[in-house]
Amino acid sequence: MALHEQNSVPGLANKRSARHASLIAIAQPAVAPVFERAGAAPNAIRLTGNPVRSSVLAGDCARGRAALGAGEGETILLVFGGSLGAAHLNERLASLKSALLAIPGLRVVHSTGAAGFEEARSALALTDDEAARWDVRPYITEMGDALAAADLVLSRSGASSIAEIAALAVPSVLVPYPHATADHQTTNARFLVDAGAAVMFADADIDGVDFERELIGLLTDAGRRDAMRAAAHGLVADRAAEKLADEIEALRA
Repeated sequence: MALHEQNSVPGLANKRSARHASLIAIAQPAVAPVFERAGAAPNAIRLTGNPVRSSVLAGDCARGRAALGAGEGETILLVFGGSLGAAHLNERLASLKSALLAIPGLRVVHSTGAAGFEEARSALALTDDEAARWDVRPYITEMGDALAAADLVLSRSGASSIAEIAALAVPSVLVPYPHATADHQTTNARFLVDAGAAVMFADADIDGVDFERELIGLLTDAGRRDAMRAAAHGLVADRAAEKLADEIEALRA
């Protein structure tokens, strides 16, 4: 039996099946002790990461920047809250509009989630000049290209989002959803934070000055972003599907 656990907090079915599994492929190192306590054989546990959609892995920086209308030398901040959006992130971004647009050459691509689009657009109240640099939309269809083009991501930290950010090696500021089961989004985020590829803020803390200072600091410090990107590349998260397939094939050998 082979299991794959994409989250940092294992589901009940996987925990109950763990003692019978010959392979337990995990996406987060923190999951291994949980499976061992559930009776899994330690040598059955393999860190493979989460496979990412081929359309995301095929993301192209030049194509993405062209689609987003980014000029040469512009810095792109990509904001999204997962499939449902994130109302608090949208509110905080609106309050930071002036500070962000004061950064020369910054372009914001802001995916609000469909349910929060009208409210976010109203809160932002962008003038025509501001809208030329702040692209607010309900969702992003070509996420691979958008991630490949981004200089910095601000997002929640669901398992799929973390996998895609890591696979494209994008520096990130992560704000875990505070009501996730067993606070698993915080554990998800630690995977990138501990590697030096991301910084994390609790949802309750993003209204503070430290969040504003860190976000603006990263947007104006290309060297620091480069170091975070190199750390993300070191995770080789873009090879998760290959590693998972190799582990499954090894069971048949």
